[in-house]
Amino acid sequence: GLPNRGVFNDRLEHALHKAERNQGRVAVCFIDLDHFKHINDSLGHKAGDYLLKEVAKRIKSTIREGDTVARLGGDEFTVILEEVKSAEYVGKVVEKIIHAMAQPYFIDTTEVNVSPSIGISLYPADGRDIDLLIRNADAAMYHAKKLGRNNFQFYSHDMNSQASLRLAMETALRKAVEQEEFFLHFQPQITIASGQMSGAEVLLRWNSSQWGMVSPAEFVPILEDTGMISVVGEWVLKESCKTFLKYQHQLSEDFKIAVNLSGRQFKGGQLASRVNTILKETNMPPEHLELEITESMLMEDPALATQSLAELSDMGISLAIDDFGTGYSSLSYLKQFPLNVLKIDSSFIRDITIDRDDAAIVEAIMAMSDSLGLEVVAEGVETTEQLDFLKRYACDYAQGYLLSKPVDEQAFAELANKDRFISNDR
Repeated sequence: GLPNRGVFNDRLEHALHKAERNQGRVAVCFIDLDHFKHINDSLGHKAGDYLLKEVAKRIKSTIREGDTVARLGGDEFTVILEEVKSAEYVGKVVEKIIHAMAQPYFIDTTEVNVSPSIGISLYPADGRDIDLLIRNADAAMYHAKKLGRNNFQFYSHDMNSQASLRLAMETALRKAVEQEEFFLHFQPQITIASGQMSGAEVLLRWNSSQWGMVSPAEFVPILEDTGMISVVGEWVLKESCKTFLKYQHQLSEDFKIAVNLSGRQFKGGQLASRVNTILKETNMPPEHLELEITESMLMEDPALATQSLAELSDMGISLAIDDFGTGYSSLSYLKQFPLNVLKIDSSFIRDITIDRDDAAIVEAIMAMSDSLGLEVVAEGVETTEQLDFLKRYACDYAQGYLLSKPVDEQAFAELANKDRFISNDR
């Protein structure tokens, strides 16, 4: 027979511990047979029991050996899927379960058809403990019944709209690279003293055939969660190098193209060799590349970060710490990493001319950066007053809408010919 509720709870607990350790994901599926009571009443309990055993066999045949099928009682089954890579993968497994269960059953000579309603909750998104995951999978299962049975639904707070949108986005993102739906925007970085463009930050954009322009705040976390960021990140780096080389003759001699790295790209310790391969493939001079990392990436695995950054630094690549001041690290903590540039987050720049605390923080960051030999880029500069403040405190570079919004390649090529972004009388 199948594991019962007690065994199921133990296995789920074990799966959650493992997932927490490895930062993995687990799916809990609740399966309810539609109209089972009707079959039981008309063909008798013996036939009902036989049918439940057949259903159990079919569910087991669709999942991996390490996954669990259990029967919680009556006509309710549960499945635990471990080491889940994506919501899309869970959807595929559950579709296989529905397909397997939809084939006719023969009880003696009677042909019987049953269909399931399946609800799914995902750890950690839908709950971090057993009770909540079971409750949410159960809620999703009732939602599936309500929507006409013989289907599956992911749990979500407003029962499913978000989860199904996320699933659809995940599926669309997998095709976005092949279908060339991604493109790049470039936001100039200006040397405050001379008013000239000395670099540009590369920003990923997605023009989806389904939804049009999708905000990075929506799609980048999905790329991160599913691991797709590694492939997309390499594509971004390659395209950025190609774009720089295309316009190099128009750009300043010390121009740097700045590309954001994701925490996922650090994992596995292959980052430097992957970057090196791309530089060789594109013939990109490393001294014109800057890689941006966030504080949280350094905090997560300092030993791995130190090693990867040292390898990149040895190649001659410039390293910038992004969004500084929003995380937990202190400047003294940054000393252990081979960094060249510090970017002050726009949330501090926004109010520097009206909020004395923010002004004091920015002044302190600039003074300490100077003592550590780091160059400073102020992000989110939107007013001439902010720029004047930064000039007064000898900030090196500025980036923001006052100087230029992020632009496409064609507009970037035109900006490359622009002599000054800040007029001399300022």
